[in-house]
Amino acid sequence: MEKDYYVCTGCGLLCDDIEVELEKNAVNKVYTACRVGVAHMKEGSRDSAFLVDGKPADEAAAIKEAALILKNAKNPLVFGLGTSTNEAQKLAIELAKKLSATLDDTSSFCLGPVVEALLQEKFKTCTLDDIRHKADVAIFWGADPSDSHPRHLSKFSYFPRGQEKQRGWEEERTAICVDIRKSHTAKICGNYFFQVPQGGDAEFIEALIAGLSGKIPKTSYNYPPKKLLELANILKGAKFGTIFVGLGLLYSLEDLGPLVRLLETLNEKAKGSFHLVPMVGHYNMRGFNENLFAETGYVNSVKFEEGAVKHGPEYSVVEALKAKAVDAALIIGSDPLSSLPRSIAKNLLEIPIITVDPCETLTSRKAKVAIRSGVSGVESGGSATRMDGVEVSFKPIVETNRPSDEEVLKKLMEAL
Repeated sequence: MEKDYYVCTGCGLLCDDIEVELEKNAVNKVYTACRVGVAHMKEGSRDSAFLVDGKPADEAAAIKEAALILKNAKNPLVFGLGTSTNEAQKLAIELAKKLSATLDDTSSFCLGPVVEALLQEKFKTCTLDDIRHKADVAIFWGADPSDSHPRHLSKFSYFPRGQEKQRGWEEERTAICVDIRKSHTAKICGNYFFQVPQGGDAEFIEALIAGLSGKIPKTSYNYPPKKLLELANILKGAKFGTIFVGLGLLYSLEDLGPLVRLLETLNEKAKGSFHLVPMVGHYNMRGFNENLFAETGYVNSVKFEEGAVKHGPEYSVVEALKAKAVDAALIIGSDPLSSLPRSIAKNLLEIPIITVDPCETLTSRKAKVAIRSGVSGVESGGSATRMDGVEVSFKPIVETNRPSDEEVLKKLMEAL
């Protein structure tokens, strides 16, 4: 009997080999998924809920009230969508256009600059499947997938046997970690953990470039040249290398210049090729970036106005709220009241909020209209873009009367 496999939307890996057991139209047991995936896939199967002013309402009343808020707003904000399907994201872009809204997602203070550079072809990249089958060197830089993406090392980057790496991590793969602390991933990397001081990554990169170029590597914090030269020699010998970029590295750099130079040097000096993959957290943050880029040429922080598209940091959620430039907010699958600094997030409380989210959050509790949507991949289907740019389609596991993000956005469009 052929088994049904499902896709886990718990993180940017979008693992597509998940098996489940159902009981009374609810996910009872989950196999193959990590601890994050198991918790995520058991999240669904609750009754539909529509709240207006904190009180239960029917769907029509909630949609009508949400549409009225957006109609009356002069400069609404549409924010979130990293946990929505590609189909919902494209509708949200159309909705933002119709409303002349500011549109942003968490990538504006996350890995958006790296995804944008990839879309602009500033870096060489590859798929996770390429890595599983071919990679002999993996660098986890400012990232700890053992905690953030628990199946990353086992499914793709270090432990698995691949078509060209049959002897796996014991003989054919080297895992390297560069971080400010000895994370769980760093412990797996053993002697190939390179600890840098906070904010020291740019200097470390320049010293490594020097080592790759046959010079004595130096840093102001006196990192041992011998250890840097050891790392340079490992990288030079790589046939298929990958740097997995995490927030720890991105936040340490003023711009991506050092990283661009490092990849250029590696691809000049190494035996084979080096690639870059962003360690995207939300299951479809990359999808939002790619969908908005295809429409506007930008990955986030845009303002639609009279048929034109404006772009800049002032249109990011952080700066827009800081400047009190928006007068209503449609928050989809995000919780800015929890994730943003209080000095900025508190400005959200001064404007009407609409939330569309499978979960009850601090933001949904403060919302004028709160719509509890279905969990993508559990209660609704669609497609998403994996952290490496591969599109993955998925189907629902259980039936629900909760609407998908896509259905809510369609009804909002019709009501406006």
